[in-house]
Amino acid sequence: MIKRFSLMALLLATGVVVGIVLSGTAEDRENVLARPGAERVAEQPAATPVLPATGVGGPDFTRVAAQTVKAVTNISSVQVGRRRQSSPFANDPFFQYFFGDQGEMFGQPRAESSLGSGVVISQDGYVVTNNHVVGEGDTEVTVTVGDYRDMRAKVVGVDSWTDLALLKIDVTGLTVIPYGDSSKLKVAEWVMAVGSPFSLSQTVTLGVVSALGRANIGITQYEDFIQTDAAINPGNSGGALINSRAELVGINTAIFSQSGGYQGIGFAVPSNLVRRVVGDLMKFGTVRRGSIGYVEVMPLTSRLADELRAPKTDGIVVNQMARASAAYRAGLQPGDVIVSLNDQGIADPSQFVRLIADSAIGSTVRIEVLREGQRSTLRIPIEAQQERPRRRR
Repeated sequence: MIKRFSLMALLLATGVVVGIVLSGTAEDRENVLARPGAERVAEQPAATPVLPATGVGGPDFTRVAAQTVKAVTNISSVQVGRRRQSSPFANDPFFQYFFGDQGEMFGQPRAESSLGSGVVISQDGYVVTNNHVVGEGDTEVTVTVGDYRDMRAKVVGVDSWTDLALLKIDVTGLTVIPYGDSSKLKVAEWVMAVGSPFSLSQTVTLGVVSALGRANIGITQYEDFIQTDAAINPGNSGGALINSRAELVGINTAIFSQSGGYQGIGFAVPSNLVRRVVGDLMKFGTVRRGSIGYVEVMPLTSRLADELRAPKTDGIVVNQMARASAAYRAGLQPGDVIVSLNDQGIADPSQFVRLIADSAIGSTVRIEVLREGQRSTLRIPIEAQQERPRRRR
């Protein structure tokens, strides 16, 4: 299973509305303040080693594939749901004759399954995959390891912000893909994607890094994706993106597609981010992120810049916020134009979200704002983001 999104959705996301929630709880949305008159508009990288040619114009990844494919698993999950209302005729043979097995309409268990991939990151059975592969709530997850053994997995933790999940299976001696440094990736560098597209396990495809730091796509709340043209299809979710050193540089997460299949644009979560999320999930069962409370921001367009007396369109606009937020208590207001955070210029909402989320809990950030044409600097304390844990088997 893999996420799909259309070109129309991408255009709307960039041109109409960008709303970013900087806190994880629904309660923070109470007592929300809106911007008056606002319309909700939408170290230098090391050189990559040159690989020997295959004779068909591309690099030879045969050694890399031999080292890594057994560390990429097939994952299936089954989620059981139940409707509230029940029918007194659900077990009546006469009813069953005419309506068949329609129990899900009347309160009977209803199973929903999904398929995807995962990557073994430790010999003692830790596997990383996508949150959307694992599913929500009461879910049974099965991992098929490289020697085709099916094993029931425990969900250690999930992170909806990055669409990552960590599983644990009771086995040792597994083949592992070591982490690589995703910050050293270069555009046009060769990479290999491994996964289970359409349930075809341990499938290898080859491509290049098309772009780095992709954001404002609308896939997740925290976006910093590697874009690749290595073929990624439904079922590749949670699979590995591997460099020429046989290192894990990304977890394949989504595709851009108008047909539901491969169109040369795939997105992977960088390994450095994966490593940080996995570390928190192992230690705390959740990901610890900074927050300034419920604050919704959007891009600063030329029209808004004129309306808010901003001299240029660099920055983002505070559209709505909660009175209970740390940001409001520190003086931030709807209609403020945020131009920098700790002296780093702010170009778009996704960048701002990442900087706040990555800030140390208990620290203070300096946010420079424009308000009615006047600049001022606010000091806002970073609090722990609150996110309710989800019930898991």
